[in-house]
Amino acid sequence: MRSVVALLCLGLAAPAADVRVVEEIVAKVNNEIITRGELERQRRQVEQELKRQGANAAQLKEALEQAQRDALRERIDQLLLVQQSKDLNINVDSEVSKYLAEIQLQQKIAEPEKFQEFLREQTGMTYEDFRQQVKDSMLTRRVIQQEVGSKIVVPRAELQKYYDDHKAEFVREEQVLLREILISTEGKDEAGVAAAEKKAKDIVDRGRRGENFGNMARDNSDAVTARSYGELGAFKRGELRKDIEELVFKQEKGYVTDPIKQPNGFLILKLEERFAAGLQPLEVVESEVMEKLYAPRMQPAVRTYLTRLRQNAYLEIKEGYVDSGAASGKDTTWKDPAQLKPATVTKEEVASQTRRRRLLWLIPIPGTSTTAKAKSSSGN
Repeated sequence: MRSVVALLCLGLAAPAADVRVVEEIVAKVNNEIITRGELERQRRQVEQELKRQGANAAQLKEALEQAQRDALRERIDQLLLVQQSKDLNINVDSEVSKYLAEIQLQQKIAEPEKFQEFLREQTGMTYEDFRQQVKDSMLTRRVIQQEVGSKIVVPRAELQKYYDDHKAEFVREEQVLLREILISTEGKDEAGVAAAEKKAKDIVDRGRRGENFGNMARDNSDAVTARSYGELGAFKRGELRKDIEELVFKQEKGYVTDPIKQPNGFLILKLEERFAAGLQPLEVVESEVMEKLYAPRMQPAVRTYLTRLRQNAYLEIKEGYVDSGAASGKDTTWKDPAQLKPATVTKEEVASQTRRRRLLWLIPIPGTSTTAKAKSSSGN
């Protein structure tokens, strides 16, 4: 018995009596396909994430309806961007391996088989599928940043104007912006604790010599913030433990603390930024202003780029499915090979086409000044 998916891939009509439906192809994007099962898995992932975030019934219904409308668009978007990454020779294999290793380290799972089982339990995907999803996500971000984001320029004058017109947004209480590195001592004996303390002191020395603290956090920290380069965010007075507050609020930007003994390890903090009370100068909030002006430009630019990729792509969509990001004027009609009929060609047409091919070499090459000359049958 041949499955329907095999027949569809071959472009053959499926006999109704002796087949079982395994999967349905709903779109073709260049040399790849999108199946109904993919769209359904995508919907389930959205639903699980919304439930995890605590969405109520009404919010869940509205979000799932929107996700359903845009499901095919988002899958086409991703395929086009991943395909484009190959043309741009973008490789993220090392980043993917590092990301997965960080998750494994944070979960303290040494055995590869147990880590793969953990991922299956948490995501509902095999290790290989999860890895591919991470890779595709990284590739799409890289393509967008390289081909779209890097080309968006916000003039300095516009930054200044936004700041001048919205000064109330930048009046702040006194705050500090912190990063952390935690060297864990959990489950360690006396020698292990001593080794952890030595490692923490070495990291402090490196940080004070100017080594990138965020990268050190990514590579060494046992805290969950390691994946975000140790970033903790901003804190006002009264939001930190008293001893830590007294320590960091009297220091200047760039200060790295000595290792602070915690029940679970040695904590190192870096004072990334310090904001005095009152209106913050533009130099202090420039990145925040840039984000406010950059974000509204980014989404339309990404959409324009994806529309251009669609216009240049081989794209077919089965009836009943809609690409909400379709390019205007692009024919994406599904062409069923089983319904195509061979054209009738006469002997005279074949002979004419053959003669035409033989004479093509007589046509001058564009951009040249010489004209090809016909050779006689004798070869002179």
